[in-house]
Amino acid sequence: MVTMDTQMANHQLVAALDSTDVSVRLAAALNAGSRPLPDYVEALVERCAIEPDFFVRDMLSWALIRNDRAVVVDRLLAELASTSPQARSQALHTLSKVADPEVWPAITSDLLLDDDDVARAAWRTAASLVPEAGRGRLAQDLATQLGRGGRDVRLSLSRALAMLTDAAMPVLTRARQSTDEQVSEHALATLRLIEDPDAAFDAAVEEAKRARTLRGAPMVRQ
Repeated sequence: MVTMDTQMANHQLVAALDSTDVSVRLAAALNAGSRPLPDYVEALVERCAIEPDFFVRDMLSWALIRNDRAVVVDRLLAELASTSPQARSQALHTLSKVADPEVWPAITSDLLLDDDDVARAAWRTAASLVPEAGRGRLAQDLATQLGRGGRDVRLSLSRALAMLTDAAMPVLTRARQSTDEQVSEHALATLRLIEDPDAAFDAAVEEAKRARTLRGAPMVRQ
């Protein structure tokens, strides 16, 4: 039952989250997570869609997962259909922290192919939630994105594929033979990360470039 006290608390939270002072917004999200109330969920989700500061967004996600799982998951799943890319990406980010296996069917191909920020969150969430029977298919879907975007996008995809380990190896082995050098190098770098999780991504990319160059070099006859 909604009381006057909870209505007032929710009103105060909304006002604080709308502050132009980032420290006020951060403190508001921290307080909301420290004293979770179901009535806070809507305000927290709505703020996730527009909050410009990374640290505040992360605190908003933390505050959300402190609330009842079923309530939070249902509200976040609705955000996946939002027209706002940030709303979709933040919902996926928070869902990955909730780690509810029942969320898996909601990670659609459209989300995996979405704009960069949304896709990166979808890749990570999908790789963490996919059931054993779906790992091979997910690896195939993710491999279609090899060579996409800049360094951060490629690193996110490599990490997601690395989470699939054995399921990713066959598709990456095929992709390393691609005639598209961006795809080939990205696949080689990802294989390197799977073989050595402590390897630095940039070093793995440089190693992949050298390997590809040597593979294409003409043989020297004695």
